[in-house]
Amino acid sequence: MRSATDAVLRWGGGATGSCLVTGTTELHTELEEELAAFCGAEAALVFSSGYTANLAALTALAGPGTLIVCDAYNHASLIDGCRLSRAKVTQVPHREPGAVRSALAEHSGGRALVVTDSVFSVDGDAAPLPELVEVCRAHGAGLLVDDAHGLGVVGDGGTGALVAAGLAGAPDVVATVTLSKSLGSQGGEVLGPRRVIRHLAETARTFIFDTGLAPASVGAALGALRLLREEPERATRAREVAQRLSTGLAAAAGSEHAGRARGIGPRALPGGSSGLGRGLPGGGSRGGLLPPTIRARPHLPATPHRTRRPYRRTGRTRGGADLPMRPTLRHEELTPPVGHVPGGVSSSTRLVPKRWAVALPQLDGLARGGRVPPPGGHCSGPLR
Repeated sequence: MRSATDAVLRWGGGATGSCLVTGTTELHTELEEELAAFCGAEAALVFSSGYTANLAALTALAGPGTLIVCDAYNHASLIDGCRLSRAKVTQVPHREPGAVRSALAEHSGGRALVVTDSVFSVDGDAAPLPELVEVCRAHGAGLLVDDAHGLGVVGDGGTGALVAAGLAGAPDVVATVTLSKSLGSQGGEVLGPRRVIRHLAETARTFIFDTGLAPASVGAALGALRLLREEPERATRAREVAQRLSTGLAAAAGSEHAGRARGIGPRALPGGSSGLGRGLPGGGSRGGLLPPTIRARPHLPATPHRTRRPYRRTGRTRGGADLPMRPTLRHEELTPPVGHVPGGVSSSTRLVPKRWAVALPQLDGLARGGRVPPPGGHCSGPLR
């Protein structure tokens, strides 16, 4: 907070203009240079949000004649970036490098870009980055990784998924991050080779025409980044918290998926969706559970058919709980949850402390019947 306050006192409340006019200050440059060094990248570029960073990366790196290979469970901002790029888009099954290889092999020539989250925010599982980059290099394709949920948690000291995979500084890999997750601020950045960052600064519309990130957000992110660099054990602690709670949920709820989290924490609880159907409203409290549910469409009631995403290979469905993992959580707050979840959440079930923000289930905005997914949330529906 002190860093944010100092930034406001020094640079004012807003950026006052677009980044190429008056919206970039010395503070913005400091953040770009320090985050690039922290993540092992040559250069970085600050955006007003992680969403606009993803739009910029995709629209600047792809276009007509380019093939984009997109994981089916990618974040909505990546989906929208694919649409806006006017490139040919092929959606492949979740975390399947073999499907990526087949899509690239069928490409008749020209540029190709593979797009993936590093840690998928709904499921909490990690992308197979070493396998993906091997496939990309075999076919001359670039790799774009959204490391929003990896920065600050994955890798030594929270340096991110690319560092953990040995891909930091690679000339054919570009990363995007958000400043609103582990750094607790607002904004986003694109990190990669210097020539790529220069290209984005000259062509990315969400950089050229958008108002620059407010100095307070820049200062807060920079202060958090420096704290993380000085205290790398925070990232280790966050992973320990996630694993401990994941184990406790799996034991209490009997979930076969709860233990697979990578970086964010446990996700799946059996019958989570039917819990909503039995009267657990989004944002309501019942039996000590506080679920600010993310619904497919805010104005529609959360019904089972809107709160389930099908597994593409098995046809199964599942609901989930989004439990934010914080390194400051105490041991007694991580006591394994009690109760049983037989096809839903009962009024006597207490999964986590009431003060935690829990989304049950965490939705991805999947539209049914092949319709265009609704705005907001996540999207694993048709790209076109």
